[in-house]
Amino acid sequence: MSEIEDRLAKLGLTLPEPAAPVAAYVPVVVAGGMAHVSGQLPFVDGKLVTGRLGESVSLEDGVVAAQACGVMILAQLKAALGSLDRVERVVKLGAFVNSTGDFTDQPKIANGASELMVAVFGEIGKHARSAVGVPVLPLGAAVEVDAIVAVRPA
Repeated sequence: MSEIEDRLAKLGLTLPEPAAPVAAYVPVVVAGGMAHVSGQLPFVDGKLVTGRLGESVSLEDGVVAAQACGVMILAQLKAALGSLDRVERVVKLGAFVNSTGDFTDQPKIANGASELMVAVFGEIGKHARSAVGVPVLPLGAAVEVDAIVAVRPA
């Protein structure tokens, strides 16, 4: 078992099957030593988390949804790279939070994905980030997170 797989096991996380794209794009593009992971939606217990923060989704459920997006990012990376041990650095996460106009805790929601990356990768999981409130997301999702990750050659 690799160090990363050991950390996932200690966190009680099992990576799901990577989600198939819902439109005309690919889940991951690896170019120039970087993996660009398309926005991932939050699936908890196999069900898409939908709704808006500040309206029908609680802060706590939003954080869990962002973490679920992070788990799917890891699943997509493993599928594209063959192993998460090829991750050299999590460079940036972009978090999009389906929220009302008066909801301002997008950074707290994004922490669900950010803290997961640090828990899994340690120091190399620390990253730059955007956390943006939006009025709607695909399929009514509560959160969407994308990633840019530096990777080691195969």
